[in-house]
Amino acid sequence: MRLLPTAQWHARAEAHRERTQRFTAPWRARRAQRTTHPVYDFLFQYYHFSPGRLDAWHPNADEAVEDSDEARAAFKSPIYVVTDGAVHRTHQALGASEREKLAQIVGKLRAVHERPANFGCYGMHEWAMVYGGHDVRHAEIAPLRLSQPDADAFVESRPVACTHFDAVRFFAPAALPLNRIAVTWDDRRETEQPGCIHANMDLYRWAYTCMPWIGSDLLWECFALAVELRELDMRAGPYDLRGIGFEPVRVETPEGRDEYQRQQRALSVRAQELRETLIASVTAIR
Repeated sequence: MRLLPTAQWHARAEAHRERTQRFTAPWRARRAQRTTHPVYDFLFQYYHFSPGRLDAWHPNADEAVEDSDEARAAFKSPIYVVTDGAVHRTHQALGASEREKLAQIVGKLRAVHERPANFGCYGMHEWAMVYGGHDVRHAEIAPLRLSQPDADAFVESRPVACTHFDAVRFFAPAALPLNRIAVTWDDRRETEQPGCIHANMDLYRWAYTCMPWIGSDLLWECFALAVELRELDMRAGPYDLRGIGFEPVRVETPEGRDEYQRQQRALSVRAQELRETLIASVTAIR
């Protein structure tokens, strides 16, 4: 266990808040103003981890902080205990149900990690959601890049191959039969694979579910990856987001599909590395 002096953990905590508040502060402002952001709000609406908890810093799994009144106030019992001048986590605070939850997360992560990656989806899920004008969610902020008939024709012209249940369940009803992969609630875990940008975004979900045991550095890495994946997701989608600074990845063209797959593959490599780190970190919790 590495001991962090007070000044060091203060600096780490402040640096963490600075990077998280680049996203949490605008989210709070939008909430107060009752406005929305079609790209970034997803990270706080779909993923149920409060901005305050994301902003809060915790040491890495192999670190303790120097004992002080401030440390005891920030890192509280029963998760944290004080031993020989150090405030550190104690795994004895984990109950049987929490340990089982962590074991299940490791099982899910390993299953996805070991499957072959599929890079042939080209982000068609967002197009399938607006098929036939079913649910054009961001129309007031960002119009469609193509006319509705042209967007529908594009969906019909391509094989739809979505493997993530939480994307498929938002498809327009008429688009569901177009998906080449049958994905249901009951088999949703069996179809997830490491090329899927949504499965890789979900690393953030598994990371925050394991907090504070894994520490904020790993949590931030998963969140930062989720940000980049979400940006690619929406840039490749049917919406015109140039007005808020996002150039499209035009998957309706061969060149755009090549660009999408190139970025998808690069982000998948990072996701697999984080998935391995999460598996090792959670497995080490005894």
